[in-house]
Amino acid sequence: QVQLVESGGGLVQTGGSLRLSCAASGRTLRRYAMGWFRQAPGKEREIVVAVNWSGGRTAYADSVKGRFTISRDNAKNTVYLQMDSLKPEDTAVYYCAVDMNYSYIDYLSLRPNGYDYWGQGTQVTVSS
Repeated sequence: QVQLVESGGGLVQTGGSLRLSCAASGRTLRRYAMGWFRQAPGKEREIVVAVNWSGGRTAYADSVKGRFTISRDNAKNTVYLQMDSLKPEDTAVYYCAVDMNYSYIDYLSLRPNGYDYWGQGTQVTVSS
């Protein structure tokens, strides 16, 4: 069983920054791709960014390119999301997830149903 716990969310003004963390336990995730998703009220869950097992390949949503940066520390079993230049439209609950369908593969799923385990989410609110 895998547990993912997100942290780092909060309230920030437009233009501000936040750093989200996703700590995994129960199993090492170093061989799997991981993703950050978000869901705003009344909207479907959408991909923010996905990263392959090594951290060497990423795929960002167009809406966050140049502002958000994903990284992973496999030694700590943790994935991070640095969010800069935040906008009110970034307001959502942010979730991390792991894709355990493939090991040591560079394939990145961009859909929620491609991921097997999810964290509980952390709220990010950007005020205008």
